[in-house]
Amino acid sequence: MRPLIMLAGLAVASCTQNAEPPGAALSRELAGHVAGPPQSCVNSYPSENLRVIDSSTLAYGTGRTIYVNHLGGPCPGIAQLNTIIVDAQDGTRYCRGNRIRGREPGAIIAGPWCTLGDWTPYRMP
Repeated sequence: MRPLIMLAGLAVASCTQNAEPPGAALSRELAGHVAGPPQSCVNSYPSENLRVIDSSTLAYGTGRTIYVNHLGGPCPGIAQLNTIIVDAQDGTRYCRGNRIRGREPGAIIAGPWCTLGDWTPYRMP
């Protein structure tokens, strides 16, 4: 009976993924980019989407300039596959103080509101 229990434990262990160290996804995203001074707003474009780095970090933009927003702390509902909802005042920019929340796939009700902080631009030299 013991060998069977050990085999079951090995099978379960082989299915788990190694967790990335904190900050690894952000480091990959910003490889080769240099930080600029923070700014309170970034223009929003229909061809770009906010993307979740982790529950307290969002990125926006691609290529030569990527903007990063560090929320005040982890925001429930902000996760990789969730839809990000932004309560932008004018609809053309994402600004410090705008409220955001996430909605899980298939969910009807979104998570609690959180607040955007400053945007730090990271540019290719």
